Amino acid sequence: MTAKARATVLISGRVQGVAYRYFAEKYAKTFGITGWVKNLYDGRVEVLAEGGREDLDLFLARLREGPRLALVEDFDVAWEEFRGEFPDFQITF
Repeated sequence: MTAKARATVLISGRVQGVAYRYFAEKYAKTFGITGWVKNLYDGRVEVLAEGGREDLDLFLARLREGPRLALVEDFDVAWEEFRGEFPDFQITF
């Protein structure tokens, strides 16, 4: 069984208005990640994600790339203990 983890990610650059949240939702579902993604008022995107550590690593690699029109400049990850509090992955507002 794969170890599970939780990651909070703050992404900055050109990440709003380029379908970044929908991109994150698509790949979260692809890798079986639960949690949420939202735009912040300061122009960054925040992601809270839970899942198997290997799946999270694959998911975060996709988020570092971003969708075609995005330009990820900074990518800050804080790892935490898995809590299992989300049934799925959602875009929040």
